[in-house]
Amino acid sequence: MTPQRTAVVTGAGSERGIGRATARRLAEDGWGIVALDLDADAATKAADEIARDYGVPTDGLAVDVADEESVDAARRSVDARIAAGELAGIGAVINIAGITSPVPFLDTDLALWNKVMAVNATGTYLVTKAFLPAMIDAGWGRIVTMSSVSAQRGGGVFGRVPYSSAKAAILGFTKALARELGDSGVTINAVAPGAVDTDIRVGSTDEQEAAIRRDIPVGRTATTREVASAIAYLCSEDAGYLTGTTLDINGGSHLH
Repeated sequence: MTPQRTAVVTGAGSERGIGRATARRLAEDGWGIVALDLDADAATKAADEIARDYGVPTDGLAVDVADEESVDAARRSVDARIAAGELAGIGAVINIAGITSPVPFLDTDLALWNKVMAVNATGTYLVTKAFLPAMIDAGWGRIVTMSSVSAQRGGGVFGRVPYSSAKAAILGFTKALARELGDSGVTINAVAPGAVDTDIRVGSTDEQEAAIRRDIPVGRTATTREVASAIAYLCSEDAGYLTGTTLDINGGSHLH
């Protein structure tokens, strides 16, 4: 069955990442998938595997989400495939690409601050802006942004000030754009995971991982599948009355 809509998923290259899990979960629901990743080979591999496993149209493209020309080039490539009938129209944009940093504030420098903000916050802005017009024209769309429990509780997981600041910016972006989109038919919502079983906490020690788990009432980190399933719901027809919300996926580590 040819999907009626295509989902653009950033950060889909990592085999253990939320992006890959989300792309696969959406493909289960019949979405076509555009897998975007900084690593061209990883993006292509993700797209090929999803096409093989789920029989949906896919594309895998290299993109630097923090670079406007790179994002625009990816959009033009996707538009060409849609025009050729190789992909269905864009129905969802899921902004998952991100980086973290465990560096204490006084040890940070401007280059680190700018890099973390650029990939997480600016990347969300650029990718959303690139693909939003097509969804507005269609009168239907879903945008999901990736925040973090670190934005809500002021760090305390692994990422510190730059990461928490970037993820907090995403929450403001999500709420403000939800108001602006209004009755366009396009919704935008954020997810705010706690610790997830991915490779993002590169360099963490066994002691740090144990401390993270002790701080979670359910006693474990989330699986990528659990986060991906929440994102899939926000992309569904059933979630049409949700916009500007933040879905907490933190095992009870932050209650408010």
